[in-house]
Amino acid sequence: MSRRIPVLVVAGFLGAGKTTLLNRLLRHRDVRIGVVVNDFGAVNIDAMLVAGQVDAMVSLGNGCVCCAVDVSELDDLFDRLAHPKQKIDVIVVEASGLAEPRNLIRMVAGSDNPRIGYGGLIEVVDAEHFPESRDRHPELATHLRMADLVVLNKADRIAPEALERLRGDITELVGRTPVYSTTHGRIDPGLLFDLPARTAREPRPGDQLSFDELLLGEHDHDHHCDEHCDHHHLHDDYDSISFTSTTDLNPRELIAVLEDPPPGLFRAKGVLAFAVPDDQRKFVLHMVGRHITVEPTQWARHEPRTSNLVLIGTGLDEPGITARLDATVHTGPEPLDEQELLPIWRYVAPEPASTTGE
Repeated sequence: MSRRIPVLVVAGFLGAGKTTLLNRLLRHRDVRIGVVVNDFGAVNIDAMLVAGQVDAMVSLGNGCVCCAVDVSELDDLFDRLAHPKQKIDVIVVEASGLAEPRNLIRMVAGSDNPRIGYGGLIEVVDAEHFPESRDRHPELATHLRMADLVVLNKADRIAPEALERLRGDITELVGRTPVYSTTHGRIDPGLLFDLPARTAREPRPGDQLSFDELLLGEHDHDHHCDEHCDHHHLHDDYDSISFTSTTDLNPRELIAVLEDPPPGLFRAKGVLAFAVPDDQRKFVLHMVGRHITVEPTQWARHEPRTSNLVLIGTGLDEPGITARLDATVHTGPEPLDEQELLPIWRYVAPEPASTTGE
């Protein structure tokens, strides 16, 4: 599967908890996060040192990513962060206040950089003050409708019944977009992006701890046992559903499922084999929110011709989703015509440019 670094856009009203969420992500020592932020002072520099990523920090000179009119400037930042020497796993762009996220989405999704891909718009909502904020700033509702994931932060500040009502109101507003309740910006990074398959080496007796490891030790206690651990029950678990088929799929049926995604679905990824004899390639799927990309490639030698999909979200209906995916398996006696692939080609991404010599 091709390796594109996901670019997450984190937006939300002032004080909703965007920087808190970012600081939480930065505490995961096995993930290298490239960050584009407006205000370095608000970001936990110690956490960045723990993550080993101060050298990856960049910022627009005008202090606001969202107000950049020169798209090439943002592309230059992505080029620097996505360079192989940085070994970045994910890039997070923190939007300021009520800045319009639509332009940022266009910049990321429309980038020609072959090393990055759109990772989704995450809208952070202050559960305690959302009704007043929405009344004062009606455009907040429009931003939520654009989101691929809504993080309902500060869920501990209101009563459980009020939280459920608020979730219902936001769900009515955003439709099938997942709504994730949490406190103090805590969110499992596995919901947002693929965690790198790295294994940390256990220190041997006599080893000298690095500066990063010393800082990690200082913050581990805060991370795991802070004063707000009482509210762990407010956290949503995210769901992961796997689907496998050794029988080729019907491309129209598969795309129909993705274009009408099940409620709560945030991401989908995998490889697909279609029952079209005239095109026997492997198709690599990436989906975030309503953004779908498909990359045709070749099966490796001795690789089994098997479709494998993983769907990730919150509150997913596993039996219902599995039934819908089972229905995409082509069981008819006749093979499918190449025309059946037309819906797939709408989502085929451009060929990545060569990076030889870098």
